[in-house]
Amino acid sequence: MTREPYPNALRDDVVDHIHGTPVPDPYRWLESPDDPATKEWLDAQSDLFAKQLAAAPHRDAFRDRVAELVRSGTIGAPTWRGDRRFFMRRTPDQEHAVLYTVGPDGAEQVLLDPIAMDASGLTTIDSWQPDKEGRSLAYQISVGGDEESNLYVIDVVTGELLDGPIDRCRYSPVAWLPGGEAFYYVRRLAPGEVPAGEEAYHRRVYLHRLGTPTEQDVMIFGEGREKTNYYGVSVATGGRWLSVSASRGTAPRNDLWVADLSTSPLEAPELVTVQQDVDAQTVLQFGRDDRVYVFTDLDAPRARICVTEPGRLTAEHWRELIAEDAEAVLSDFAILDDLDRPVMLAGWTRHAISEITVHDLVTGERIGEVPLPGLGSIGAITEHPEGGHEAWFGYTDQTSPTSIRRYDARTGETTLWAAAPGAVEVPEVTTEQVVYHSADGTEVHMIVTSRPGDGPRPTILYGYGGFGVSLTPGFSAGTLAWVEAGGVYAVAQLRGGGEQGEEWHRAGMLGGKQRVFDDLHAAAEHLIATGVTTPGQLAISGGSNGGLLVGAALTQRPELYAAVACAAPLLDMIRYEQFGLGATWNVEYGSAAVPEEFAWLWDYSPYHHVREGVRYPATLFMVFGSDTRVHPLHAWKMCAALQHAQTDDERPILLRNESEVGHGARAVSRSVEMLADQLAFLARHTGLTG
Repeated sequence: MTREPYPNALRDDVVDHIHGTPVPDPYRWLESPDDPATKEWLDAQSDLFAKQLAAAPHRDAFRDRVAELVRSGTIGAPTWRGDRRFFMRRTPDQEHAVLYTVGPDGAEQVLLDPIAMDASGLTTIDSWQPDKEGRSLAYQISVGGDEESNLYVIDVVTGELLDGPIDRCRYSPVAWLPGGEAFYYVRRLAPGEVPAGEEAYHRRVYLHRLGTPTEQDVMIFGEGREKTNYYGVSVATGGRWLSVSASRGTAPRNDLWVADLSTSPLEAPELVTVQQDVDAQTVLQFGRDDRVYVFTDLDAPRARICVTEPGRLTAEHWRELIAEDAEAVLSDFAILDDLDRPVMLAGWTRHAISEITVHDLVTGERIGEVPLPGLGSIGAITEHPEGGHEAWFGYTDQTSPTSIRRYDARTGETTLWAAAPGAVEVPEVTTEQVVYHSADGTEVHMIVTSRPGDGPRPTILYGYGGFGVSLTPGFSAGTLAWVEAGGVYAVAQLRGGGEQGEEWHRAGMLGGKQRVFDDLHAAAEHLIATGVTTPGQLAISGGSNGGLLVGAALTQRPELYAAVACAAPLLDMIRYEQFGLGATWNVEYGSAAVPEEFAWLWDYSPYHHVREGVRYPATLFMVFGSDTRVHPLHAWKMCAALQHAQTDDERPILLRNESEVGHGARAVSRSVEMLADQLAFLARHTGLTG
């Protein structure tokens, strides 16, 4: 892989002066994707990438092995409506998961097949929600990865289109009213009704009656509120209680209101405040026993469950049912009440490993636990909305594709309910959870997967460290292909994530973001000190916020890493708010418009910390042309800066620019090709020979 000359990139003398600090931006022109100069540069980068990867000796082997492993397919837990269930499944040869339903007669029926909708594979199912009776289904789809969902409604039995498309429904919940003739949902205002440049924001909550023009939809909430607000909306199973929540962007807190729909009109529900201007996240579930169950991290960073009555919903009336755990983070719960002694199942993660405990529903007393197949992760726990004694949940670990387990509270047994649809042979690997110390002495956990053996080996260190997202064990074709080829794969549970609760998250956000990078550096140093790998064999990998992580890491400690895979990254942290959904993330990172917060961002913004004359790791940027969350310009500018600065011709800086895909879901074959390119690049620059 002898380095080809890098495409020429003009360095402008653009300098902004922000709060008295000169901020150079030599590649500002790359922020214009339609500019002929940008297009020419991108085409040249694609040619360079193709030439470099064509010479990678292990790419075809990685592609074939990843393709074999993803043939496990996928299976989702059931969503029940009476005797009818809905679930997603992807068989070994399918590009996308398909939504199925099974009625009382047991016959399986396809409801939504993305390939049947669009043979190109560019259409994805963003979300779906059956009505309370299971007769109609609302679903949202988008094309080409832009996540700009259109909402439709179909008849479950006949497949007849009942409504739609309704546009501007990105990230919209659908809260059906009983009878299936109306629902509440969230929709952005039309572009002409908002200031230029703010078309991605300004959401409102509406009431929609099936079959009526959207112009007749009634706005019930959101007018005059923060432009970056996201809204949640739900209607309790019986149809009486409406809940509306609001969060400013991705802030780890929400305001919450409830209306009694039996005493106020659907078009003008009388919303009563449950929680407002409180630094906590709270969700209500109206039980079948006339109690209200409160899932909250108020005064409990690892979360707890309280109970109250419908007329006494504010915090002073809550009674604790399941207390906060000193080590485990509460993640989910389900109620099983068709029993002599009704119970609540509580889902937890303890250092990212899942557990399920069983509690008396009335007192909260712990009375047992749900057996799990191993040290892995569970998905959401589902039950019959109208009550029952059974629950379903997904389970996966490092070597087990997701399967669906059924728990029977009458017998206390957990059984396999649905296996992954494809059989695959996985390598023998060992997984170990280790503890290391970060720069400030904080204990951090890391999961290390390898094949049996000793001696330093090529290693990928993966991290995320943001938005309260937890990295938990799971089946990964890329991980297994790398380990089977002789490498080690490590996942660090960095601050900024949710593995240790909300305090762990907040320790790595805003002014504490440097702690996340320190945690990653310390993970690398631990892997080296313990003989797992060496600096010449160590790669780091991350995407989105994890792309910011590895971008900061390669500029702060270039000598520590041999190679970097950086996908859909945030890298210009001074201008990030101006693109994609950036303005919704200033509650996580801070805003350059605020002097103190600008100082935080300026201290680590990767694009602004590239220095000439430095030997940087070999770096592969992977970006997606239809990404409407994180604009590819971040990687474009950083790639140009690194190509200009790099001193080592044996460590190339490359850009993989993929069209017609976005930040989220994609066809399986596209994922296989991307993983093959990434693994081959990292193998080449860490010495993995297979």
